[in-house]
Amino acid sequence: MIDDFVFGADAARNLSAVEEAVRKAAAAEILPRFRQLAEHEIVEKNGPHDLVTVADRLAEEHLTAALAELLPGSVVVGEEAVHADPDIVQALSGDAPVWIVDPVDGTRQFVHGDPGFATLVALAHRGELYASWTYAPASDRMAVAVRGAGAWLNGAALRCGTPDPDAALTVATSHPDFTSPEETAAFRRLEVPGLAPRPCGSAGLEYLAVAEGSLGAVAFGWENAWDHAAGLLLVAEAGGASATVAGERFRLAGGNALPFTAARDAASARRILDLIRGAADS
Repeated sequence: MIDDFVFGADAARNLSAVEEAVRKAAAAEILPRFRQLAEHEIVEKNGPHDLVTVADRLAEEHLTAALAELLPGSVVVGEEAVHADPDIVQALSGDAPVWIVDPVDGTRQFVHGDPGFATLVALAHRGELYASWTYAPASDRMAVAVRGAGAWLNGAALRCGTPDPDAALTVATSHPDFTSPEETAAFRRLEVPGLAPRPCGSAGLEYLAVAEGSLGAVAFGWENAWDHAAGLLLVAEAGGASATVAGERFRLAGGNALPFTAARDAASARRILDLIRGAADS
């Protein structure tokens, strides 16, 4: 089922249909509310830094209906649906193809009128990523990745490239508002010559920056699949590398050793993880 959808005779049409669904959801539910949100349309989920808006909810509903129709028998794991019913996340361990959706990645930026937000969609099956879409509605940038076939930004091939050995490697890390004291200590270990850590914005757009070679790496301490699935495939298909602090592949269903990193190349990923392990062991 999923192989035919992604790699079969109608693959190009199917992938384009997903892209169109993402664009339509953003056009209908997100962009009309950008810089137009009323106070009652913004709600705290788990604290003042964890926000949800009417745009998040309606865009996810739009995508859930559209994506399930495109691939009969598939299920949708969306950030807002999981918040309402945590059992939905169990679909990541099931046998059906899964659409992993973050309708507005970077809600805090969206709420504050900052264009640094994205809509993220990934298609997975039994823990394997098959395709992903990273869309920045405010700048109309669409990045697509297909397992084993590459990654593109607005139709142009993406390559992470090799970092300049004479320049500091910039690393976007989990924002301090969302890190435990232990994670904060681990990320401070990255404050060494040759590295330039900074807090991340939208995770999806940070992954895109790695894939296009404008950011050295990301290092995160949380594992919500909707934040990472699209970006991990994007970086991998652009030639980058990723691993958890245990040296393992990131598991979509959770239970990962954290933090983890995705970087422009394997050497950068190893360096970041070695430093983080040192912090964990000290």
